[in-house]
Amino acid sequence: MLDSKMIVSPLKGVSVLAFSTLLLASAHYASADDHDHDHDHDHTHDHSHAHHDHDHDHDHDHNHDHDHDHNHDSDIYSGYFEDEQIKDRSLSDWEGDWQSVYPYLQDGTLDEVFANKAESGDKTAEEYKAYYEIGYETEVDRIVIDGSNVSFFANGEEMSGDYQYDGYEILNYEAGNRGVRFIFELEGEGAEELPQYIQFSDHSIYPTDADHYHLYWGDEREALLEEVTNWPTYYASELSGEEIVEEMLAH
Repeated sequence: MLDSKMIVSPLKGVSVLAFSTLLLASAHYASADDHDHDHDHDHTHDHSHAHHDHDHDHDHDHNHDHDHDHNHDSDIYSGYFEDEQIKDRSLSDWEGDWQSVYPYLQDGTLDEVFANKAESGDKTAEEYKAYYEIGYETEVDRIVIDGSNVSFFANGEEMSGDYQYDGYEILNYEAGNRGVRFIFELEGEGAEELPQYIQFSDHSIYPTDADHYHLYWGDEREALLEEVTNWPTYYASELSGEEIVEEMLAH
């Protein structure tokens, strides 16, 4: 594992958290708005690259009542689902203008979230903040996704490239729950500063518009799957810090 403070070439690297000149690469899985990252992260990979359709249709069964649907979605959000429920997703699920939540951790806006977690968790508010400091840290403060194009903004610079779908990977955690990374690969040679792969994790396992997400990026597809300590997290740029806090507290 690379040191979280290691300086790497723009948007390159695996365990990525610092920039040299333009961009930095970063990673993650889960956030302060959901189940903690405290579950064991030692895992194996079911290499389900999933360029195929599954036989199981995951459209909501209208014969089930609302409570069942709610519990079903909560189970998926918490990482409990069947392989056949997973569906391929397109980059349009994450289309939009997104902001990093890291500045809100730095300026104290998210302190209310950490205090709330401490009321029922096994850490103090200060310990949660320190934990998410590592998780959220990034200098990529904005990401814009339009069609197949992904633009990274950091230190006043912008880098853009087109990405194509490269399947998904299932991560099995020792705690018993699981996660799915949806992976996209850079098309063509692109700029040297751009990562070859980006991996989305947003607690959903089939096509749906994301309201936030955690993003990993770097040049080594398999190595990125091992990154579980740094997970830059993005919410819609139109939201204020206070609105993001409300979103996090609602989960």
